[in-house]
Amino acid sequence: MMSYTVINPADGTVVREVAHLDLADTDAAIARAATAQRVWARLAPADRARSLRRFADAVDGDLEHLAGLETANSGHPITQSRWEAGHVRDVLEYYAGSPERLIGQQIPVAGGLDVTFHEPLGVVGVITPWNFPMTIASWGFAPALAAGNAVLLKPAEWTPLTSIRLGELALEAGLPEGLFQVLPGRGSVVGDRFVTHPEVRKVVFTGSTAVGKRIMAGCAEQVKRVTLELGGKSANIVFADADIEQAAATAPYSVFDNAGQDCCARSRLLVQRSVYDRFMEGFERAVQGVRVGDPTDESTEVGPLVTLAHRESVAAFLTEDVPVAFRGTAPEGPGAWFAPTVVTPERGSRIATEEVFGPVVAVLPFEDEADAIALANATDYGLSGSIWTRDLARGIRVARGVEGGNLSVNSHSSVRYTTPFGGFKQSGIGRELGPDAPLHFTETKNVFFAAE
Repeated sequence: MMSYTVINPADGTVVREVAHLDLADTDAAIARAATAQRVWARLAPADRARSLRRFADAVDGDLEHLAGLETANSGHPITQSRWEAGHVRDVLEYYAGSPERLIGQQIPVAGGLDVTFHEPLGVVGVITPWNFPMTIASWGFAPALAAGNAVLLKPAEWTPLTSIRLGELALEAGLPEGLFQVLPGRGSVVGDRFVTHPEVRKVVFTGSTAVGKRIMAGCAEQVKRVTLELGGKSANIVFADADIEQAAATAPYSVFDNAGQDCCARSRLLVQRSVYDRFMEGFERAVQGVRVGDPTDESTEVGPLVTLAHRESVAAFLTEDVPVAFRGTAPEGPGAWFAPTVVTPERGSRIATEEVFGPVVAVLPFEDEADAIALANATDYGLSGSIWTRDLARGIRVARGVEGGNLSVNSHSSVRYTTPFGGFKQSGIGRELGPDAPLHFTETKNVFFAAE
């Protein structure tokens, strides 16, 4: 049996060996899920809701353990890991209210009665990335379970520990055996089987655009439903009339949170030319103040990158021709450390257009509103973005003009489980957060009852 050795990215020590499932193991898990799903779907909605609340309670009782696992496995600062564990609990609690609210419609027709029902799909395969293992997993499995489905969760090979623990907590909370299973393994084995197995009726994938395209193509063979949340190269747009001091002081946290390993990171910083120098002065002070260090330290804001291999990938973007404006600080010695880095490249250059997925931000000047919108949209991606201006009308115009799924004005916060989430262009397809999320895991059945 193959396995993966989990390494603590902060100090290089071995955390745990995790066994990988093979094809036969995966097929057996799918069969168990299909059996469990039929039982789960027949339960009264109130009983499914009660089970999800018990699952949320189990997570709540394990918050510190989950946080410690995430910090050791992913290098997230401990305060961030605690928030993430609490977020999983909150997502479960939120969607526990859904089973009793999957309400159909009565449609006026001649000669009888027409009604719709929301029927669960069956088995759903959720494939998660390594950057936010717990939170992104919960966005898939909580609404899918609420809608009456079984869920198979394949965590990223690098970061399986909190997902494995969530699977254990689900069983401890009393969810039926086989209903929610965590399947560690290679994407080419477990993930591909989600795509090809006819019993898996939907695949939810968060990760790179390149892999997402292959999954989408594979699912097309069976006309299988798919949700894709993919890459980003989002813009943080600062206009001259904005509160420049606030925009500069908060800009590091729009891109360097989670060491820049965030598809929603505003990794392109667009600043109106007339305030460019003033902004950069404040931005440099803010970057120097970012606390990068031991993720178990409560005062740490940014931890290491997830692996040494990923650090090499990020470093490869900083070729000799890339102008570095300034850097922050990071520890030396063992660990996948990388200092926050600010570059000032030419428009259209690789580092200004491709996703780095690390603590690197490209700063680009623009002339006016039209130029800002054109520059923000000059990418294959369209996931996120921020706009800084005191002019409300401009904020609305630019938000409408920027091709992005999750935007904010005078803030960097735009993603919540209570609101839709999704991308434009090559950043993905599907929006499965917010109150209607469970509906994306159902088929709508239309039934006509003749009255004559």
